Amino acid sequence: MTDTHTQAPKRTPLYQSHVDSEGKLVDFSGWELPIHYGSQIEEHEAVRTDAGMFDVSHMVIVDVKGSDAKAWLQKLLANDVAKLKTVGKALYSPMLNDMGGIIDDLIVYLSNSEETEYRIVSNAATRDKDMAQFEKVAKDFDVTLTERNDLAMLAVQGPNAVEKLAKIKPSWADTLAGLKPFVGADLTDIEGSDWFVARTGYTGEDGVEVIMHADEAPAFFEQLKANGVKPAGLGARDTLRMEAGMNLYGHDMNEETSPYESNMGWTLALKDERDFVGREALVSKRKQSKDDNTAMKQVGLLLTTRGVLREGMTVTINQGTDNEQTGVITSGTFSPSLKNSIAIARVPTSLSEEDSVQVDLRGKGKFVDVRVLKLPFVRNGKQQFDS
Repeated sequence: MTDTHTQAPKRTPLYQSHVDSEGKLVDFSGWELPIHYGSQIEEHEAVRTDAGMFDVSHMVIVDVKGSDAKAWLQKLLANDVAKLKTVGKALYSPMLNDMGGIIDDLIVYLSNSEETEYRIVSNAATRDKDMAQFEKVAKDFDVTLTERNDLAMLAVQGPNAVEKLAKIKPSWADTLAGLKPFVGADLTDIEGSDWFVARTGYTGEDGVEVIMHADEAPAFFEQLKANGVKPAGLGARDTLRMEAGMNLYGHDMNEETSPYESNMGWTLALKDERDFVGREALVSKRKQSKDDNTAMKQVGLLLTTRGVLREGMTVTINQGTDNEQTGVITSGTFSPSLKNSIAIARVPTSLSEEDSVQVDLRGKGKFVDVRVLKLPFVRNGKQQFDS
């Protein structure tokens, strides 16, 4: 596997757009991307109350074709692409290793009614191991995989995102109006080139993700910006996804964790006998953890006093009692919407409302009470728990 961090970071087709918009660029998974354009808080607020956009062109887009495309995906993924009944419908799924750990999480779209063409969008940080797993499983199937490095991708998110996009692209208005959540539409007939729009995102707000040819991305970025869609960086993307209770690969899930430990049990299609990679280990691990009481689950934590919850901090349950247990924070930040610190944590499944839960913020034995909440914290701009 190539270590991208020893090389100069790659640039997306929107690199110059970020420079021209005064974006502060950082190395993210081997890509030079904006962390903010001046104010992370303002960018966060724009997405929660109006419309913002993120360059996600670093994500990996792979087009899948072949008579065995469906069968290959049914072997590769823990969720079942047979659920995709109409062209454009999207499926979220973990891709597991043989031990039931998560190699990556990804979205797959059905591209034709014959079920011989699909599109996968997966994470940039896991590109090499994803492609290796795709190819490994593909050896037994009639399937062709084409990585689309010629494409760019912009996420346009927020309560006014779709309305503003329809004004910028009037010819898309009918398509956008009929686009349900987790459904995409090919816009090639309208645009005359390979454009695709999907009602998906990573913010907990309404909005779309738009895929287009790389050379058409800068002009589209400028159109959006001129029509009040605020450029937003990685910083706002992280606080938004955390408020929405969405996992970040390499933090809230990895190859050592099962989907059950990352609030992804709902993505596992286990009701039939479909033999997908990792199924046997997953079922066995689930039974064993229940039998020996080692099962873990994912929860949200809210800190109502001063301080910031950070990744790696230990979560202590019933501290100082015979029933003391521990968990760990997998992501932590300050929530601009809630004006308090929040975290995503992995804790024992036995945790109940009666248990006291604390975090040692400074590692000096000074434990601070935290409130345990069901994720998400915020959705569609609204707090999801009682104050």
